[in-house]
Amino acid sequence: MRSDVYVLDKLESDYRAIPAEAEKVARYNGLDKKSTMRLRLLAEEMICMLPQLLIYGKGSFRIENSGSDYELHLTVTACDSIGFDRDKVIGVSRSGKNAAAVGIIGKICDAVDILMSDSAKLTREDPYRFFMMGSTSMNPLADEMAWSLMSYKNSFHSEEEKQNKAEEWDELEKSVISNLADDVIVGVRGGNVNITVKKKF
Repeated sequence: MRSDVYVLDKLESDYRAIPAEAEKVARYNGLDKKSTMRLRLLAEEMICMLPQLLIYGKGSFRIENSGSDYELHLTVTACDSIGFDRDKVIGVSRSGKNAAAVGIIGKICDAVDILMSDSAKLTREDPYRFFMMGSTSMNPLADEMAWSLMSYKNSFHSEEEKQNKAEEWDELEKSVISNLADDVIVGVRGGNVNITVKKKF
């Protein structure tokens, strides 16, 4: 099943229809109350990404499911990916820093920024250590990279690792999307940003 597709073309758009669509999909598929609320919460978490993502261009949102496997898709088509200057956009803020880049949602948006700016190969040093911890390959032959929340979580494979990166681990444990989603995949292909949130009910 595929939900209605919502076109997102400006930051002032009314996004209330997105969580409502999640509830509609859940009811149509006979999900129980708890699962319905979780699907809605995941949709709401994706809305939090929109202010940072729609600076690239127009977007769309949809939900798909096959049986108990659900995917929430947020796609943004860049208006001019080549001419996009991330530092210039961030420079508009008073602090000159990316104010939206906090928490796990911020890391997901930062992963988009890194992939869009073609600087993924330069991110082995802080402040983008998280990206290399979650980086994965979309297409090894074409050298296309992606970022996975599950790969990022799995990089904390030992108690020692969790203690050494206590702040990052604490951030993961407190994150709604990290606790509810089975995975979040961030990929960029042909100037299109694709964020897929996966959940099996």
